[in-house]
Amino acid sequence: MKFSLNVDHVATLRNARGEGQPDPVTFALMAEKYGVDGIVVHLREDRRHIQERDVRLLREMITTKLDLEMAAVDEIIEIARDIQPDLVTLVPEKRRELTTEGGLNIIDNVEQLKDAIERLHEKEIPVSLFVEPDIMQIDASAEIGADFIEIHTGVFSNAETEDDMYDELDRIRLAVKHAKKLGMGVNAGHGLDYNNVKEFMQIDGIDEVSIGHAVIAYSVFFGLENAIKRMMELLKID
Repeated sequence: MKFSLNVDHVATLRNARGEGQPDPVTFALMAEKYGVDGIVVHLREDRRHIQERDVRLLREMITTKLDLEMAAVDEIIEIARDIQPDLVTLVPEKRRELTTEGGLNIIDNVEQLKDAIERLHEKEIPVSLFVEPDIMQIDASAEIGADFIEIHTGVFSNAETEDDMYDELDRIRLAVKHAKKLGMGVNAGHGLDYNNVKEFMQIDGIDEVSIGHAVIAYSVFFGLENAIKRMMELLKID
């Protein structure tokens, strides 16, 4: 299983003072040095954290994988087509949310998402769709040409009881198997941290996890190198 680091929260901290530090690009380069397999950033319409300049610099400077999270809107699609990240992950986006609250409703937005995928494929950019572990949504993702799905792990991560957690793990396990049968790659992320990721590792078949907030918060106390190495230990990455 690979591990990509989301550096959005570094940009949030930078933007709080309207200055240049801490720089998410420098943070990403350090993270690569310490062993992550890729960098994830979400270029939102409201630009609340990552800016277009950050994405362009990351494309030029990082040597691992750049995963650009984004909504399926014309402005951001055109930016992605120009920058050409290694992967685009289409996600739902609401103005007032603190963070992404759930997966895309593929079934109710087939034409919009299919069009976005086709436009990105024209530039040979692979596309992942951020979805709940729901068989019908996964079927719809395959039908409109998604290369990957990224399973939303927020319900698992926020489970209040052990029974709820294991019920969600079972849903995710079935979703992973189903997506693989349909020929799609499977990533996962949202809310995974140092306490729950060992339980999550019970699931086979996930190609990559995307983790951000937990690692960046840990790094405040223990440093980025220690934060990344500790997560890699839990993910059993050599």
